[in-house]
Amino acid sequence: MNGENSVRFNRRGFTAALLLGVALAGCGPEAPAPQGADAPAGAMSRQGVEKPNLKLGFIKLTDMAPLAIAREKGFFAEEGLNVSLEPQANWKVLLDGVVGGQLDGAHMLAGQPIAATIGYGTKADLIAPLSLDLNGNAVTLSNKVWRQIAPSLKQGADGKPVHPISASVLKPVVAAGKAQGKPFKMGMVFPVSTHNYELRYWLAAGGLNPGYYLPGDVAGTIGADVQISVTPPPQMPATMEAGTIDGYCVGEPWNQAAVKKQIGVPVITDDQIWHDNPEKVFGLRKDFADKYPQTTAALLRAIIKAQQWLDADGGKNRAEAVKILARPSYVGADEAVIAASMTGKFTFAPGDTRPAPGFNIFFDKFAGYPFYSDAIWYLTQMRRWGQIAEDKPDQWYVDTAKAVYRPDLYRVAAKGLVDQGVIPATAVPDTDGFKPEQSGFIDGITYDGRQPNAYLAKFSIGLKQGQRVSPAGVR
Repeated sequence: MNGENSVRFNRRGFTAALLLGVALAGCGPEAPAPQGADAPAGAMSRQGVEKPNLKLGFIKLTDMAPLAIAREKGFFAEEGLNVSLEPQANWKVLLDGVVGGQLDGAHMLAGQPIAATIGYGTKADLIAPLSLDLNGNAVTLSNKVWRQIAPSLKQGADGKPVHPISASVLKPVVAAGKAQGKPFKMGMVFPVSTHNYELRYWLAAGGLNPGYYLPGDVAGTIGADVQISVTPPPQMPATMEAGTIDGYCVGEPWNQAAVKKQIGVPVITDDQIWHDNPEKVFGLRKDFADKYPQTTAALLRAIIKAQQWLDADGGKNRAEAVKILARPSYVGADEAVIAASMTGKFTFAPGDTRPAPGFNIFFDKFAGYPFYSDAIWYLTQMRRWGQIAEDKPDQWYVDTAKAVYRPDLYRVAAKGLVDQGVIPATAVPDTDGFKPEQSGFIDGITYDGRQPNAYLAKFSIGLKQGQRVSPAGVR
């Protein structure tokens, strides 16, 4: 070997060793260094990482699990990344942290990068190169409301309520409150959250109008039968217990926390509202992904490995995941509360625990793939309730989805894992980015992401073509 080649070789070796040292130094006692067979796959990845030290944000919800597992099981370290995970006070603080660069990326509401791209609320170029999970939310009602509706519910042979429960059972409660000048109030976590759209979908399917948004308005109460407001997820149970809201839609563990405290009853899961619906995403600034392509790919590989670990062998690792998530540095809830939804079952009330094997899906059913049709569904709901003030052609929905959801980045990362034999080739869908026409909605309506305007025309409650929202109502 001549002198020039020797210097080049030594520099490469030094760089690899330096990155390895940085990664291992960041593991600490809770994130052990990868051992044995895990090491070679990561060793090939470290050399191209442009930014090894990263800070990612999250909200204390169980669906942040892929990030926690990627750190605790050493998957970030395998990819040459030293990642710190920092809980955020609420979704607005988290969004501002990503946009402002204080956070390199985050566990995000799927609607956040979409809304930022179209300029609803915050204007920024954000992307979603990976979906974190399917399902994971529920609607909980206060004990007071539950006592009012329980006698009207159909009972099964086991004496328990038949599911899914339609929001139509709330109509007498809402009407009685209105007659007394007491509006029925429910909470959700953010104006562009899945929870907002799922709650609205459920209410509208039951014949209750959840209200419309004026341009620039974040309240969305025009014409509302039910008033919906924002409450940070960890504060949901206490806010309902105080009587400020009559119920809420949130992710776990905050529905199970209401059951544990015996202050409320979950009445429907989001999987019962829309079977296998997309939930959170991993969000980044577009300029971060452009500037650090190898770092982005390494992040995605690590998260995909964590997703696979979470769903491996029918959920054999979920009990360990529950112990990790219960730590104060992550979700910080009681293990039993987290396990009540993370281990293949869901508790609706004391003595009413039902099988729910698909309540949290992280890897199976192509859960991590960022489908354009998922992004388009969120856009249709933004238009349905007035967050998008005017009609848009079908192509606008497609173009907007393609600007935000980035399956090209996902496929690059996933291909690397397939080539290494880490995930099977069948775990990556052969797709143009659109799912086939989807059913499984509580109202029986089907959804085709290629025809967003035709989909919007199917709803009896929601803006129609040519309609706008004014202070006086829909015109």
